[in-house]
Amino acid sequence: MNFSTQLTTLATYLAGEFANQQQALEQPAWYVNLRLWIRPVPIFTEDSITLFAEQANILKLDQPYRPRIMRLRQKETIEVEFYMFKDITTAQGAGQNKDLIQQITPEKIEFLPNCTLQVASKKLVNDQYCFETTPLVDTPCSVTYQGTTFQVFLGFKATANELETFDKGIDPQTGKGTWGALMGAYHFSKCQNFAKELNL
Repeated sequence: MNFSTQLTTLATYLAGEFANQQQALEQPAWYVNLRLWIRPVPIFTEDSITLFAEQANILKLDQPYRPRIMRLRQKETIEVEFYMFKDITTAQGAGQNKDLIQQITPEKIEFLPNCTLQVASKKLVNDQYCFETTPLVDTPCSVTYQGTTFQVFLGFKATANELETFDKGIDPQTGKGTWGALMGAYHFSKCQNFAKELNL
């Protein structure tokens, strides 16, 4: 399928390994030093570009967490659909292991309703873009894991080599954040590029 320039550019910007080391050094009380991996996954190729994402504390790179799927689709605007794994252990570590990426199939994941983001693009100089998301609906994104339901706010802003993430957990009783970007976005810089794995 022929994808728009904006969609393929967004996928290229997101595909990579990211670190927020500078932010963590400057504000260690509020920001954990993380690595974030976002790798292309060869599923849903007929109408979208799909990415696998997970992250890890720099001190525990062998214990990645929050594995998830981001499906980039071109509708009236670009939309990012989120999926979770029915069994997260089947994908844990795939950010650092391409062999595990190849084992991800649609049967192993499930769509998260109310967790779709709409993406706005702004053209910058030198044919580059800035992409920024907003939730598609007002209903909170809910994730059920091990019998417990959590509310999550999802969001990001991406340029060619920088990625800001706004993901945070929400207490459904108080509406307040419980983990994640509580004091503002996590600021990541790309330290490894996985764009070649997109096969565009």
